[in-house]
Amino acid sequence: MVRRLVLGCGHAGRTVAGVVSTWGGDLRVVVSDDGATEGFDADAEVIHGDPTDPETYPEAADVVLVLGDDPACNVTAAERARESFPNALIVASTGDGGADERLAAVADRVVDTRATLADHLLEAVADDGGKRVCRLLGTLRQIDGRLAVVMHDNPDPDAIASAIALADIARSVGVATDACYYGDISHQENQALVNLLDLDLRTLAPDESLDDYAGVALVDHSRPGVNDGLDPDTAIDVVVDHHPPRGPVTARFVDLRSNVGATSTLLAEYLERLGRAPSPEVATALLYGIRIDTREFTREAVEADFEAAAFLYPHVDGSVLERVESPSMGPEVLSILAAAIHNRDVRGEVLTTGVGRIRNRDALAQAADKLLDMEGIRIVVVYGFMDETVYVSGRARGTAVDLGEVLRDALDAIGSAGGHADMAGAQIPLGILSAVDEDASDSLADIVDDVVAERVFEVLENPPNAPNRDPSVADAAFEFPLADDS
Repeated sequence: MVRRLVLGCGHAGRTVAGVVSTWGGDLRVVVSDDGATEGFDADAEVIHGDPTDPETYPEAADVVLVLGDDPACNVTAAERARESFPNALIVASTGDGGADERLAAVADRVVDTRATLADHLLEAVADDGGKRVCRLLGTLRQIDGRLAVVMHDNPDPDAIASAIALADIARSVGVATDACYYGDISHQENQALVNLLDLDLRTLAPDESLDDYAGVALVDHSRPGVNDGLDPDTAIDVVVDHHPPRGPVTARFVDLRSNVGATSTLLAEYLERLGRAPSPEVATALLYGIRIDTREFTREAVEADFEAAAFLYPHVDGSVLERVESPSMGPEVLSILAAAIHNRDVRGEVLTTGVGRIRNRDALAQAADKLLDMEGIRIVVVYGFMDETVYVSGRARGTAVDLGEVLRDALDAIGSAGGHADMAGAQIPLGILSAVDEDASDSLADIVDDVVAERVFEVLENPPNAPNRDPSVADAAFEFPLADDS
């Protein structure tokens, strides 16, 4: 059992001593008669006395922390502690003074309190991260009214978490904020996240304007009218996203970093820079967003994602996170998964499958995740149609092919597509095919197969990153079959 001794508790030392008191083992804290003792664990032994008087010390100590504000007192306390415990590890603070040779001679580690404070202050405002957060706060403070933080359509955990975190930061500077989205939250895990954390989100009706808001922020996407219901001409104040943009991004504050695994990572970085401990709801959502977008840190995860997770973890509600990760799977999702398995078309390591008409677009992503676990499969593309739109969800693992670029080359000419190298999606208007009689849904499904699967296979035979690629594949216009028969 480690025996610890704390001598003196200055302004900074009081916080350190309070944390140390929760570590277990034997702990004695010696403070002057007027020293504060709030925040210490109940098992800590607190002695009111002179930290430089060995009579107040225990019989033995393995670690000694000298944490007073008075520089001279700290030197004397460290010298007396060394005499009393020659083999102990001694860590001493300089207190309100600067570096001291006598202190360095007896302590194993000296913390220059002034220098450390200056370093932290400079880090907070001088480096790129500090400047970025300062610009964000400056932009938020200029919003004279209510702010709408808009997620992309049918938001996933990363978008949801990023929205509530940005809303929390905005409220901290006095800006009233709503976290908003168009579409539905239908994925079971996403619904569980919102319900179990009791998140306050506002659903926007199709084509609903935001004229009542004084400012608009976009999270997990970067352009109004692209994957959200906003007017493309909407003025944007803040953009925070980790997806590479497919066009110019205009806003008063823009943070686009495609070198991180999740937008939630960026929001966690803001909170840490601001010294704000996230609430259990925000921390749990952000950690889940990072884990989902990085596929448990196995997909495009970088050091920043791990650092963000480490910052968030102490504040997470573990019981809620466990329940979010293990929701029940509804019969509709099981039916789509069964159809995806039955209709699969496998060519080498690539699997495409159409599931026909759907009522839950999130089930496509779930099916893609499951099918990627099939032996010998490295690329999966699953698609179905609803509300006059074909939805496509793609997953890749262990391949040099950039799936986001594949879907863009295959489908951007007839819809919108994009994403990452190993996780991408697309939306294609059905157009004239939406007029096909409801009773002929099998024919419509066949037509969608011809459009999506064959085009994807065509591009994969000549992938975007191939050295001798034929550019005519990407440049060729592509239209739905039967378009000329109208």
